[in-house]
Amino acid sequence: MATRFKIGTRKSAMALAQTEEIARRLTAAVPGLDVEIVKFDTTGDLDQTSKLLPHGGKGGAFVAQIRAAVLSGELQAAMHSLKDMPGNEDTPGLVIGATLSRDPPSDALVLRDGVTLEALRQSRGKGFKIGTNAVRRAAYARRLFPQVDVIHFRGAADTRVRKLDNGEKQRLPDGGAVGPADALIMARSGLDRVGLAHRIAYEFTAAEMLPAAGQGIVAVECAAQDWQTRQILSSIDDASAHASADAEREVLWVLNGHCNSPVAGFSTITGDQMSLTASVLDLSGNTIIEASRAGPANRPRELGRAVGLDLLAKGAAEIIERSRPR
Repeated sequence: MATRFKIGTRKSAMALAQTEEIARRLTAAVPGLDVEIVKFDTTGDLDQTSKLLPHGGKGGAFVAQIRAAVLSGELQAAMHSLKDMPGNEDTPGLVIGATLSRDPPSDALVLRDGVTLEALRQSRGKGFKIGTNAVRRAAYARRLFPQVDVIHFRGAADTRVRKLDNGEKQRLPDGGAVGPADALIMARSGLDRVGLAHRIAYEFTAAEMLPAAGQGIVAVECAAQDWQTRQILSSIDDASAHASADAEREVLWVLNGHCNSPVAGFSTITGDQMSLTASVLDLSGNTIIEASRAGPANRPRELGRAVGLDLLAKGAAEIIERSRPR
């Protein structure tokens, strides 16, 4: 007799692609499992105009409704892009039951027709508009292209590229609009998922643009006391990705960052050792604090805590507080 397993997700092309991958892995790993994908219209998807902060940041905009369905028992699990899960707060009763193997974590530049990377670099960004909704990407963009105009740009991955190509302006909550954009900064993994990898004009190195904590990792969340679901999810869990997730999210926890904080963190594992680098930037990109450490890969939270404390000792709390909405 088949075991019904409901997993919730957003309706975007990227979210569905990620959830379908989870479903494929689960059905291959657990004979007799009947996986049903349940699609949600989240607040962040329905409102493509506002900044995410009024909706409670990414946590409120993209994951709150799906999490509530898991807690109520309507779903066995929920799919999240790990970078969209708030790292400075707990959700009582929920745990990450599995992480898929990490996709490429880097950020990528997508250009409209007629714009070149060489022109962006030579002009230092002057006369160009780069679209992003991520404050981390915006801060790094201003650091790399000091005279660029960074504009608020929302939408699913495929929607953003379409708006770029069509020269569409981004509507703002006050009724105005910005743009059109000349370029976008997006996650390479997201572009891969929706079949737009060919649009990548340049892939930033970690030294140029440190990824967001958890970027490239797909997480599956479930109820902490649902031991059957936890056992099922353990069959597809990637231990290395899970360790990196724990280390990078521990940095967020220590810093108590918020959705308007340009915080980055990225770890790599070689053998039994993990290396972790994290940074905090001001919104202008002019000030950056960075810390790096290495330690045993089987103690990721300790490493993340140490790096987070190093950042605080260097003044990260002041930068985060200045960026906190008033």
